[in-house]
Amino acid sequence: MSDRTLVILPTYDEKDNLERVSREVRQLGYDVLVVDDNSPDGTGEIADRLARRDPHLSVLHRSGKLGLGSAYVEAFRLGLERGYELFVEMDADGSHKVEHLDAIIAAARAGGGLGLGSRYTAGGGVAGWPWHRRFLSWGANVYCRALLGLSIHDCTSGYRCYTRRLLEAIGLERVISDGYSFQIEMVYLATRNGFKVVEVPILFEDRVAGASKVTRGEIVTDFLSVIRLRVGHGG
Repeated sequence: MSDRTLVILPTYDEKDNLERVSREVRQLGYDVLVVDDNSPDGTGEIADRLARRDPHLSVLHRSGKLGLGSAYVEAFRLGLERGYELFVEMDADGSHKVEHLDAIIAAARAGGGLGLGSRYTAGGGVAGWPWHRRFLSWGANVYCRALLGLSIHDCTSGYRCYTRRLLEAIGLERVISDGYSFQIEMVYLATRNGFKVVEVPILFEDRVAGASKVTRGEIVTDFLSVIRLRVGHGG
């Protein structure tokens, strides 16, 4: 089944992490699509070099930093065209451990919807974050559950696997989020369309190298976007 699974790695200035992360994914037998937003540090060139050596690794170059949500939507569309059945979101910074990958994919396949790597379900956790970042993440999930009527423990997790059937049912043209609120929106749309969301406990560890790309302004925007999700999707 691995040849029908696409692991998507969105990148922006990940030259110190991409080669190691992509190698670990490929060692498990999964195809990789790197989506690079014209990284000034040369990440795109590294991705091209890796693709020349490995026919199961491909690269989608974009003109600039256009948003995490739009990166995944473009990657999903390309993967659907190429005939993949399972689609994994995974950070390229090393915070998502490859040892959880098989279980997340298996959860999506068995449940027929979304396999979600969860920091906040039993057995999950976070390492390397200061208390204020832990509180912000926890609070964001409480906020999302309350406002959107969700029972999912970790709506904001970026480590997950979708089935083709789920993506086709959602209709990617209906997705309204460009930034990190994309993760929340996709969980919301999955549940609204009657698909099962299976949470798989993961240990999330802070990035191995480089700096976080999330700004304070983006956090505020994403909190406000949750209200827009409920209104925009008729909740």
